[in-house]
Amino acid sequence: MDLNLQHKTALVCGSTQGIGRAAAQEIARLGAHVILLSRNEEKLRETLSSLDTSMGQSHKFLAADYSEPNQLKSKIDSLVKSNEPIHILVNNTGDLPAASSPMLKQKNF
Repeated sequence: MDLNLQHKTALVCGSTQGIGRAAAQEIARLGAHVILLSRNEEKLRETLSSLDTSMGQSHKFLAADYSEPNQLKSKIDSLVKSNEPIHILVNNTGDLPAASSPMLKQKNF
């Protein structure tokens, strides 16, 4: 099966370790442009340098913390306003305990 992802853009959340990093690396290997999203800029730069560019891809990252919803929203809004289409979303986050999540507290669950 041909899984060529050239000319596609993927936003990979939680992309600096584990499953997120592996997903970003595989998606890049298949030819997609990858946008990494995580809170640690140093790890983002390290992961960025590990991504395949053999098909002419250009990769980038956004540093944002999911525990800071306003900051995260601002970064995502800027990405959306750039009119760069996102074809693939890997929503790989979840290291915060549910009870401590500011977003859940706002919803009064």
